[in-house]
Amino acid sequence: MNSKDTMPISEARKRIFEIAEEVQKPGKQYTLTERGRPKMAIMSVEERDSMLETLEVMRIFPDLDKTIAEVKRDLKSGAYKKYATLEQLEKQYGIKPKISKKKNGVRSHRPRASK
Repeated sequence: MNSKDTMPISEARKRIFEIAEEVQKPGKQYTLTERGRPKMAIMSVEERDSMLETLEVMRIFPDLDKTIAEVKRDLKSGAYKKYATLEQLEKQYGIKPKISKKKNGVRSHRPRASK
């Protein structure tokens, strides 16, 4: 715990608006204490959502690092050429990509169930 980012709840109460601004900076968090012991943390909603999303991905794909390493090997060896194509997956799972508007210069595809 960084003592600069740790403070008693009573002090945080007095500085809540300042703290609310500070935590908008990437990576900025505060630990609030009660009787000298950590009691709670304050961070931006964006950072909290990012952490929750990361945890969800880790829960769904517990071996993601191994999968990425495997794909990298397949790219080097050419084994990726045996992967199913988008068209094959669409047919197999009955989905069609829904093209959304460009966001930040990138066009994204979102699957939707076919009728």
